[in-house]
Amino acid sequence: MTNLFDSLRRWPDFEAPELRAWDAADLLILDEAAALLGAAELAVIGDEYGALTLGALERGAASVRVHQDSLAGELALRANGSGSYQNLPLESSLVRDATLVLLRLPRSLDALEEIAALIAAHADPAVVVIAGGRLKHMTVSMNQVLLRHFGRLDVSLARQKSRLLIAREPTPGDLAPPRRRFHDDVGLWAVATGGVFAGDSLDIGTRALLGVFDSLPTFSRAVDLGCGTGILAAGLKRLRPEAVVLASDQSAAAVASARLTVAANGLDIEVTRDDALSQVSDSSVDLVVVNPPFHAGAAVHSGVSLKLFEAAARVLRPDGELWAVWNSHLDYRPTLSRIVGETRQVHRTAKFTVTASRKR
Repeated sequence: MTNLFDSLRRWPDFEAPELRAWDAADLLILDEAAALLGAAELAVIGDEYGALTLGALERGAASVRVHQDSLAGELALRANGSGSYQNLPLESSLVRDATLVLLRLPRSLDALEEIAALIAAHADPAVVVIAGGRLKHMTVSMNQVLLRHFGRLDVSLARQKSRLLIAREPTPGDLAPPRRRFHDDVGLWAVATGGVFAGDSLDIGTRALLGVFDSLPTFSRAVDLGCGTGILAAGLKRLRPEAVVLASDQSAAAVASARLTVAANGLDIEVTRDDALSQVSDSSVDLVVVNPPFHAGAAVHSGVSLKLFEAAARVLRPDGELWAVWNSHLDYRPTLSRIVGETRQVHRTAKFTVTASRKR
């Protein structure tokens, strides 16, 4: 096992020695599951880079159904190893008749509610759910969520700053519906599944970028990169109904949410799950808007943002523009100037800065 874990790598969207493809919580989950793996109908949820899937196969699992929200995670699993596993969406087929589920606890309680309800509704009545995480990201509220869907919950002792929540005796009920909210100030619906950032609210950065849309240059083809719920894409389409607008994200939850948002607003927008616009041709769009993440998992890290800036630079036509909003303390302006081209400040508050970068 040590050799397997030592060989695991993240998908090379960015590399840093402090960011590993596994942690102590993965090992704790696998150790607890070891005796059950050989005979289990196994599903794995939240396996970021393949540690749980490949570890389970190495320890005797015959096959694995796995859901990874991140496309980068799927690509990392594919690169890290092989075996009898199948990537599936977060739907009934993932957990139907499963007798064992290994789960990395999501930080969002809404995401956990969605997952727990799905397992309780479709897994085998004898299912055992071994859910693990790092202590610093676990709360008592997670126990309460699981107890709404399972009759028994055991809490493990901590090991290497990690802990397990082990749920049994599912109590099937209604699945959690997507959340919907109409935002009067922007005149748009936002619809969110459990795992999407900010849910059906509008985070401050998104509001800041929407607030300057009346200053955008004319465009005939635009991209909302890292679209989340797709609210920026919806704003672009409302602004220029005749334009072609693409919403793109590597998160399965985001893509599902964006499609629901597009439908709720009655708009014609293409939504794709893609890694850094790999499906978009070079020099083919007039405008890219992005509210980039500044975390890689729980760690503050600029690698994801830099990758998105580079993708935008590639797909923009000469003199096309990238409009970005970012936490002011990150000071991305020199980086944007280097990667994309001349960058000007459009708007700034104490917390957020909106810039426009023209493709050189």
